[in-house]
Parts: sequence; C-alpha cells; structure tokens
Amino acid sequence: MRAPVTHVPAVAVAEAPPAAASSGPVHDPIDWALAEKVARRFSGREPLAASYLAGSLRDDFDAVFDNTSYQTSDVTPLVELFRGRVQHFVFTSSTAVYLWSEVQPVTETSPVSDDEAVNPSRGYGAGKVRCERLLRAEFEQSGFPATSLRVGHTLGPHSPLPREHDFFARLKAGRPILIPGDGMPFIHLVHVDDVAAAMCAVISTTASAGQTYNVNGSQFSSISAYMRTMAAVAGLDANLVYVPRDIAKTMRPPILHWAEWYRGGTVFSIEKAQRELDWQPAFGLEAGLADSYRWFEAEGHDWYQPDFTRDDEVLELLAAASTH
Repeated sequence: MRAPVTHVPAVAVAEAPPAAASSGPVHDPIDWALAEKVARRFSGREPLAASYLAGSLRDDFDAVFDNTSYQTSDVTPLVELFRGRVQHFVFTSSTAVYLWSEVQPVTETSPVSDDEAVNPSRGYGAGKVRCERLLRAEFEQSGFPATSLRVGHTLGPHSPLPREHDFFARLKAGRPILIPGDGMPFIHLVHVDDVAAAMCAVISTTASAGQTYNVNGSQFSSISAYMRTMAAVAGLDANLVYVPRDIAKTMRPPILHWAEWYRGGTVFSIEKAQRELDWQPAFGLEAGLADSYRWFEAEGHDWYQPDFTRDDEVLELLAAASTH
C-alpha cells in the first residue's frame, strides 16, 4: 500500500464513497434514504456519488475494504449498500479489541469487550468489537461475506500519523528519545505492506467469509530495542532518556502512544491467518524500519512537521527533579 487507493475496477475501498459505473440503461430508482446514510457516513462528501451507489448506477463488486469504520453507525450503511452486491467485505478491525491477557500469545479466541469501561482501549477498542459483532451477525443471518482483520500497531511509509517518522526526525536532529518507564515492555508491530498482502489473501478465498484474523508481524521487541533498531537503520546513535513511570503517567498526551509501556506487552498469534490464508509477513522489524526510513529520507520529510516543544518541557522537568 504505497499510495492511497480510492477505487479499482470491481473493488471499493471504503475511505471515500467508491465510484461506480454502469454500462446498461438506467432502471432502478435511487434509494434516497440509503444515499443520505452513505453521504453522512463520509461527512457529506460526494453526495452525488453516494446517490449513484444507492440507486440507478449500482454495480456489483468483487471486494469492499472498509478501513475507517469505528462504530456500528459507520459500518451499517455500508452493509445496507453492498448487501447482495459484493463477494468480499473486508473490515479493518484492531488488536485493540482484546482484554489484557496473562497468557501469551493472544489468539482470535481470546476475550474481547464492547464495554468502554472494561476495554483497555476504551471507546476505540469497544467500537471495533461492536462492528465485528454486527458483521458476524450479518454473515450468520444473510451470508454477508464479511471478514474482520485485527491489525496491530503498524509501521512503514505513508503513515497518516508521524509514528516512527517522528523518532527518525529526533534522531537526525541529534535529540534524545524519551522512553516512559524502563522501556522493557515488548511491542508487536506489522509493516503496512504486510497488512495489504493479508487483505489480498482474504479475497483470494471464499473460506475467509465470516472469519476473524490477527494480522501482525513475525517479530516483536522491547520498546527500547525498537528505538535502538530504528537508530541503527538510520546509521545514527540513539540517546535514550528514561522518564520515571510515576512522572510519565501524569503526562497528557502521553509521551509514547503505545499503551504497552504502562500495562505490559502483548504478542498476537498470527497462526490462523498463516494457515487459512496462506499469508506470511514479508518484513521483519529491521527490514520494515529500513524501508520506512528510506521513504522518510526520500519524501517523508515533507509529510510531517515535528514539534519538539513537549520534549523540551519533559527534559526540563527531569532536570529540575534531579536537583532535589
């Protein structure tokens, strides 16, 4: 997934209303109620395209990829829109659905929760669980061919958020990398190209309908080791500064966006996807970070505007604390 894809013939990506085309005469009236739901789903963008999809220019699709549904109100209009018109509906869920587990690795049968007060990832994780359950019920009731992919933390080019790229910027500027706690909890990541390959694997078999799969990398590491690997692929030295846990827990927003640093690491089993989808992650951690760094050096600088003000504030706080 080197660049955003909005439409491929016979494939719809549900990040914006997918365009549709009809080669025959117009017969079906537009379902304006459904068109309004679809337009609302995409914040009112492209209402004309939504009306086409809901009526006269309806197409059938080989696959629909829903990458941006977070609540059932997001996914319901898409189910209504594509029911009976799609061979594969691939929903991007998240490993955030899972409850904390004392036993590793976490499999697709491990406990999840749609209760925001119980799910460790609160509304985000609970919302994904609700979407999964709605799609599963649709599959059981009508055969709607939905597959849920529980994707882990991602790395790689073209991230909409400055994940490892913010750290590359710090390294190149000779700045320290702030690590909350002791940096020992492990994190499990997956390269975006491996996620794309898993999506392709899903639509290569009808047996994937109604199934749920963990999608993650084949390797994991501690947070500190991950930062050192990041520095190594950039040919730079990592100056890791550890922020005491009691101080780090008071920081809003948090120093590090991975919650593993305070609640402990989790490893996710990918055996089911490997076995049933004939899918294998192509990138290890070092290779994945090297790929991301090459992109960052070539064009990624222009994608982000790093702000180190917060880092300086934390460093000043640590300096003040050390004098007492």
